Amino acid sequence: MNDLSLTVTILRFGFLILIWVMVFSVVAAMRRDLVIGQKAKVGAPTARQARKHPELVQAAPPAKAAARQLVVTEGPLSGTTLELTGTPILLGRAQEATLVLEDDYASGRHARLFPQGTRWFIEDLGSTNGTYLGGTQLTRALPVELGVPVRIGKTVIELRA
Repeated sequence: MNDLSLTVTILRFGFLILIWVMVFSVVAAMRRDLVIGQKAKVGAPTARQARKHPELVQAAPPAKAAARQLVVTEGPLSGTTLELTGTPILLGRAQEATLVLEDDYASGRHARLFPQGTRWFIEDLGSTNGTYLGGTQLTRALPVELGVPVRIGKTVIELRA
């Protein structure tokens, strides 16, 4: 009877250890998949190599100008300018929209312009007539570059520096 009890206890501890090994391996795999920290680009020197050999580090490419304004270039609100503050902008005919469009072809909640890091993205919110980025109808959220027209009905907007 004692031998059976000892065997069961050893098996329990074995399974407990096995479960913890699995938990740690899953956490390690998730850390690798989520790329915690930034990895060096292929061919780029690692941080350690850059410290030892500063000549390997190339000058950083010039930074892109950040968008600071949303400008209406065509449509009933032509000439309207909105300062970009880092908060999402709701576009549409509804009164709660950040930019209320006086456009019969715009939906109440037509599209949303939102920041992600240093870039701005536009997404259609299920509008009837669609949202167009540079002539292409949106099917998902896409980044908006400076000067690229976004058309909502008769209204055209652009991001500017």
